[in-house]
Amino acid sequence: MVYTARVITVSDRSYRGERADEGGPAVAEQLRSAGYAVDKIVVVPDEIAQIEQALHEAAADDIALCVTTGGTGFAPRDVTPEATVAVCEKLCPGIPEAMRYASLQITKRAMLSRAQAGILRRTLIVNLPGSPKGARENLDAVLGALDHGLEMLRKDGPADCAAQNG
Repeated sequence: MVYTARVITVSDRSYRGERADEGGPAVAEQLRSAGYAVDKIVVVPDEIAQIEQALHEAAADDIALCVTTGGTGFAPRDVTPEATVAVCEKLCPGIPEAMRYASLQITKRAMLSRAQAGILRRTLIVNLPGSPKGARENLDAVLGALDHGLEMLRKDGPADCAAQNG
């Protein structure tokens, strides 16, 4: 099954046109290579209300997977995790845990990520780091398992997690 995906880049400088968005296109290409139908890349500033609005729009558009890139660190304006938690009906802590674990094999700084993941209606939201390299590495760590989660999330009727082993 082909799932839809949307990428939301959270960056003040990219939003103002002061810096090209490199993370969003890198993640979009990775998703396309994995078979996702990426509808668009949205660039928003590091503002909770605008991030929340972009996440709500993805769910309203019935996007299966919405990934954000940027705003997951310690900087005062890094608020993507807070916006994600605010809109999600359910959190999926295993996804960011797996990303941090995989990243810790590459850099000790991975433990500083505050990334979150959760579900809004039938949309899975996953926060990725802002750097293109970090975003690709984190997405690569979980991409193989997301299909099963999306199948359970978007299936009509009862879900049977035991029907498949991964």
